[in-house]
Amino acid sequence: MRIDIITVLPELLQGPLTSSIVKRAQDKNLAEIVIHSLRDYSTNKHKTVDDYAFGGGAGMVLQPQPISDCIEKLLAERKYDEIIYMTPDGEILKQTTVNALSIKKNLMILAGHYKGVDQRIRDIYVTKEISIGDYVLTGGELPAAILADAIIRLIPGVLGDETSALTDSFQDNLLSPPVYTRPEEFKGIRVPDVLLSGNHKKIEEWRDEQALKRTQQRRPDLLD
Repeated sequence: MRIDIITVLPELLQGPLTSSIVKRAQDKNLAEIVIHSLRDYSTNKHKTVDDYAFGGGAGMVLQPQPISDCIEKLLAERKYDEIIYMTPDGEILKQTTVNALSIKKNLMILAGHYKGVDQRIRDIYVTKEISIGDYVLTGGELPAAILADAIIRLIPGVLGDETSALTDSFQDNLLSPPVYTRPEEFKGIRVPDVLLSGNHKKIEEWRDEQALKRTQQRRPDLLD
């Protein structure tokens, strides 16, 4: 899989996308992430990519020309399954969306910034708009990194245990059950006996029950 990310602040993406699981995926040639600086496509000497909004108001808007030039260059090189814009008014990111995106070949992610991008970019190029929650960050760079991480970890061969991602929270609209490790007793609290029993059938039943219980208590909306 290849993921191209267009951003005005590429340095914000370097840490999250060059460490841990995402780095491992790239080292194993299972995923390729290419970051494009929007300022490289500016046509003015100051390399600015934003301007005041028509109609007035606070905040700046990303200009359409640099974004369009970058997207057009990438489209000339390969076909993209989705062109995704990270924006607070997009659809809330869910595991089902991540699952669907993880089987694609080429994805392009546009990280919004300032007051957002000129609406004409959204109208002409964007095929999917995603938000990571009902709050606002400085820009779309961290949301883009979150989306890339969530997608890449699902690619076969990325995780050491192929079944690990399938038992994560939200995969079955359930939260994950409690987990324990050594020692068997810590500050007077023992690991549930069933987990020490060696009876895999009973352990799975316990985990299913606990996942359902935790979801009912914390996220009943997932069960609707």
